[in-house]
Amino acid sequence: MTDELFPRPRAEIAPGAVHVPGWLGPDEQRRLLADCRAWARPPAGLRTVTMPNGGRMSVRSVCLGWHWYPYGYARTVVDGDGAPVKPFPAPLGDLARRAVTEAYGEPCAEPYDIALVNFYGEGAAMGMHRDADERSAAPVVSLSLGDACVFRFGNPGTRTRPWTDVELRSGDLFVFGGPSRLAYHGVPRTRPGTAPPALGLTGRLNITLRVSGLPG
Repeated sequence: MTDELFPRPRAEIAPGAVHVPGWLGPDEQRRLLADCRAWARPPAGLRTVTMPNGGRMSVRSVCLGWHWYPYGYARTVVDGDGAPVKPFPAPLGDLARRAVTEAYGEPCAEPYDIALVNFYGEGAAMGMHRDADERSAAPVVSLSLGDACVFRFGNPGTRTRPWTDVELRSGDLFVFGGPSRLAYHGVPRTRPGTAPPALGLTGRLNITLRVSGLPG
């Protein structure tokens, strides 16, 4: 935010992991929120993911381009209503290209074709995990809307320490690739009531953009 008393600096959290605070302006955040609300509608809308052990994730998710389920990708919502996944919007590809250029100084050579949108309601969290179901090593682009969260960014070898806790706020960009592409990461908690009032969102949305590396 440009009106903060002490502006938050851009930071490299780990090699290849870059945090850019306030990257999305208020108008871009509102447009992206409106898009997320449209994508969340059925068919192939917002759903709760059930893990192979029977546990249910506390976040709710919707996918674009390719449908993620534990642990793979499909063209239909195989663990939900069975509908074809919604197409990946070209503007999200442009946004990913801009984001990687912002983080690394040059765009990714591969086209982005997956968006995973996670909604964190009250009490929702995300355990430490790796984004390892893609066949591409292209950087992951993460965008935040709404409530702030504690984003725990770890290492590629273990779910345990060392890790760094970063506060992600509405409009923040986080890109991780290179040696950090397979780092464990998670969201131990959100901070309810911290979303910009003008945004009109209760809770947190995280839009994650990835390159599948899959044919077709």
